Amino acid sequence: MVRLRPFNVHRHWQDWLGIALGVLIALSPWLAGQTDSQVVIWITIAAGLWVVQFAGLELFDLERSEEAWLLVCGLWLIASPFVLGYADGTLIYWHVALGAAVVLLAALELWQDWKLSDQELVVRD
Repeated sequence: MVRLRPFNVHRHWQDWLGIALGVLIALSPWLAGQTDSQVVIWITIAAGLWVVQFAGLELFDLERSEEAWLLVCGLWLIASPFVLGYADGTLIYWHVALGAAVVLLAALELWQDWKLSDQELVVRD
């Protein structure tokens, strides 16, 4: 009997999804139409680039630390509207939704890789 378990093994599509989320994060101030604060724009671009970097690194060298950093980036994106005081307007919804997507993706990847040894992390589809 063949059992399909699409979410039990870390796949490359998850890394590409993380890269796409990072690009959306970096572009979110323009997509939300809130480009009035340069600080918010630069912090958002930095968060998006960090997500792209950590998700992209997983394509070449899978380690648990990359997923942990993705989790941190997602949590920061969720908290940043409240910490930085731009919790008004549509950008907060973009950041909470995109941050939650990054957190869920990172949690899924951490769960998939949790019991794997370092050797098994290297060998994957």
